[in-house]
Amino acid sequence: MHPLHRENHLIARIGWLRAAVLGANDGIISTASLMVGVAAASTSSSEALVAGAAGLVAGAMSMAAGEYVSVSSQADTEEADQARERVELATQPESELAELTQIYVARGLDFEIALKVAEQMTAKNSFEAHSRDELGLAAHVVARPVQAALTSAATFSIGAALPLLIAVFAPAGWIAWSISAGSLVCLSALGALGARVGGAAILRPTIRVTFWGAFAMAATAAIGALVGHAV
Repeated sequence: MHPLHRENHLIARIGWLRAAVLGANDGIISTASLMVGVAAASTSSSEALVAGAAGLVAGAMSMAAGEYVSVSSQADTEEADQARERVELATQPESELAELTQIYVARGLDFEIALKVAEQMTAKNSFEAHSRDELGLAAHVVARPVQAALTSAATFSIGAALPLLIAVFAPAGWIAWSISAGSLVCLSALGALGARVGGAAILRPTIRVTFWGAFAMAATAAIGALVGHAV
């Protein structure tokens, strides 16, 4: 018999990692783009700093509220499905056993083996078996609204603080270029870090997040310059 070995699957991180990467990425891109747009429309660095600070606070609150509402909706759906499953298990145990058996048959087991597996899983914990194998709900994918909201708000604030720090130390007259260049470096590092933590290849996520960050900042800079000249 081979000795048991411990496996550390990275999918367990998917809940908080998604919210963390989304929050930090949005914090950098939205705040940097806002500040670059204002800097392109005005020669005053203080206006860009005020816009960035306001964007940080508003964005963090928006991210927290948005994540909480959306993930709460997911949690409500999961709870409704689980409540329905509890009723079906209590009132239609034979049908639920047959349903679980067919799930295992569809995954490649012979009917006799699938039936035995379904019977054993039902005897141990029928609700857990149906939640996992029928509804697709496992511990690492269950919706956690508060965790998602707090993670998104915190990481957004951290991401948004980076363009603000860059602007504080940027040379006079170079605030827009400094924010753009510094934010792209931060985005590249974030893309690489998120890929590394998630166990994925680094190059593609890094290029993806850097490209869209550059696109967003270029678009807002162009709009800011047009508005600044028009006004």
